[in-house]
Amino acid sequence: MRRKTLVLLGLLAVFSITLGAFYSRRGGAAPELATAAVSRGSIVTVVSATGTLQPVTNVQVGAQVTGIVESLGADFNAIVHKGQVLAKLDQSTFLSSLEQARASLDGAEADASRLRVAKSAADVALARARELSARQLLPAQDLQSAETDARTAAANVTGGDAKVEQAKAAVRMAQVNLDKTVILSPIDGVVIARNIDVGQTVSASFSAPTLFVIAADLTRMQLSASIDESDLGQVQSGQSVSFTVDAYPNRTFHGTVTEVRLNPTTVSNVVTYAAMIDAPNPTLELKPGMTATLSVEVTRRDNVLRVPAAALRYKPDAAVLAQYAGGAAAPAAIPGKTIWVMNGQTIAPVAVTPGASDGTYTEVSGASVGEGALVVTRAVAASATSSSPSATNNPLLPTRPGGRQGR
Repeated sequence: MRRKTLVLLGLLAVFSITLGAFYSRRGGAAPELATAAVSRGSIVTVVSATGTLQPVTNVQVGAQVTGIVESLGADFNAIVHKGQVLAKLDQSTFLSSLEQARASLDGAEADASRLRVAKSAADVALARARELSARQLLPAQDLQSAETDARTAAANVTGGDAKVEQAKAAVRMAQVNLDKTVILSPIDGVVIARNIDVGQTVSASFSAPTLFVIAADLTRMQLSASIDESDLGQVQSGQSVSFTVDAYPNRTFHGTVTEVRLNPTTVSNVVTYAAMIDAPNPTLELKPGMTATLSVEVTRRDNVLRVPAAALRYKPDAAVLAQYAGGAAAPAAIPGKTIWVMNGQTIAPVAVTPGASDGTYTEVSGASVGEGALVVTRAVAASATSSSPSATNNPLLPTRPGGRQGR
């Protein structure tokens, strides 16, 4: 009886050890590996930014005189030509000023003529006095008086001529002010802003108010983009740009960087620089003031060998090495310069030289792997259904109808 008991206890111990080992293997399932194929393609590195569209040439037309708007010759979106009348101010005040200036000029010229007559008389008197003095028929004091009168008359003529020139300048100024009441277009273009209406008073006492804004050519737009200082070193003239606007979310427009301005702008301790981008607009779909979201193509590599960027970041742990590398320890590798290649059911490290990257793919060179090889990008933990004993078929439990087990 004792012997049977010992045999039964031994069998139970062996069964317990076997069952524990079975569940231990079931609960410690090795992780699965996610792989991706090495491919050939293009890698484009871009710098993202936002900007505002504006005309290449934008002229603000103002007024240099004060007056009431009498009429308008152009409105919003009107196509105007150089010299075309855009607006007229009330001219009554300026006409009066011009007439007064002309009257002053007439008076100054009359005074100048009278002074010339007086000078001629003084010159004749001086000549007679000198003749009489030469005959000793005139006292020396009278001769001096005649000379003084002649010089005074000459000075008066000079002063009269100066007053005539001053009056002429006043007439020209009055004429200029009168001409400035007619606002003319300085260029050929399109009116994109009109800031006045008929009857409105334009005051130019302290500064010239802006009455119209004219864009020279809307078929060529300029995109002013704000480039962060950390990306400034990558942006250069001649680089290609693609951008979108909210008005046409499904369309992509293209342009070229023409200039990176060195004038920094600081907002909330963030420093940005303005990059000017030439944006052709032949269909006039782009409007001044639109906000654009753009990508500047700073690097482009075509037909290069590339791997997912995650493959360069992956480093296997001990469990993966035990399952796929025979338990070998991870070899020394430079982070970002080693990829793990899947060879059947095993993985092996391969040293590579990374190049350009767009965040999704990275160019690699010097690798002993070719196009189509599988590289490990990450390890996927075993699913709960395969690792949990409660979710597996227990051979000790009977199977219920429908495939379920029960006691």
